[in-house]
Amino acid sequence: MDVFIADQIPEQALQILRENNLSFEMYQGEKLIDKATLLAKVASVKYLITPLSTQVDQDIIDAAPNLQLIANFGAGTNNIDLDYAAQKGIPVTNTPFVSAVSTAEVTIGLMLALSHRMVEGDSLMRGAGFNGWAPLFFLGHQLEGKTLGIIGLGQIGQEVAKRMHAFDMKIVYTQRTQAPAELEEKLGATYVTKDELLKQADIVTLHIPATPATNHYLGEREFKLMKNSAILINAARGQVIDEKLLPEMLNQKEIAGAALDVYEAEPAVSDELKAMKNVILTPHVGNATVEARDAMAEIVAKNVCAVSKQETAKYIVNDVK
Repeated sequence: MDVFIADQIPEQALQILRENNLSFEMYQGEKLIDKATLLAKVASVKYLITPLSTQVDQDIIDAAPNLQLIANFGAGTNNIDLDYAAQKGIPVTNTPFVSAVSTAEVTIGLMLALSHRMVEGDSLMRGAGFNGWAPLFFLGHQLEGKTLGIIGLGQIGQEVAKRMHAFDMKIVYTQRTQAPAELEEKLGATYVTKDELLKQADIVTLHIPATPATNHYLGEREFKLMKNSAILINAARGQVIDEKLLPEMLNQKEIAGAALDVYEAEPAVSDELKAMKNVILTPHVGNATVEARDAMAEIVAKNVCAVSKQETAKYIVNDVK
């Protein structure tokens, strides 16, 4: 077996591997693959395709002496020990760009659903129902004229900004370095400090990776800087907010609501968050579209094929020695 695939992925990836005469096995379990199974499966393979939900640590890498590539099915790579793989001379690749639009659309969907109380309304109609239209009944907020604060104006952040600019929102953003002036003009986005963004924004949306530097990027101090009427959207990584603190901040009305597609201890979600009407929870579906997943599948399969032909893979994310 040349390739082990640690979760089920789209058929077109398998077809590419077949066309290049690469043998493979794909994990078929309903739950995520466990470490013991992964250790056994990588023992003799040359190439590992793994979803971002599966941890590839030093133990896994050491168990695969013939490993020549780790192709991560996802844009993020915080599930892989990149430095250790580099020390072992194993390139790690990801699947950037192709999921940006899907994730941006989910982010915007969460903004609209939370602002207009759509999920809360759906729950009401499936239960007690309502007494009919009334001027002050079930009021939400429109997005036009509001300030959107984007934390991280990368690929996804830009796609969000482009679309919400058409909603006539004021857009501010923050990140380590200011974007080029022409990009700011195109997106209608203004660079501000982190604290300025949190004070100004009616909606705060996160689009930054999970790194030691971004762990709990939003904590108690940051929540208290936000408007009491502000809502928070996180379709990035669970670790970038202090999720355990979030219910307290919502109960104390430090912020008005939150919509989460990712979680700190994923897939676990606290019962406190589940019970809150002003919280929307979705099961990490940011790039869960046929179009995005097919494009991701093509990237991982083609990278495996490239390395099998002693060619350089695309989108290497670690500094291979």
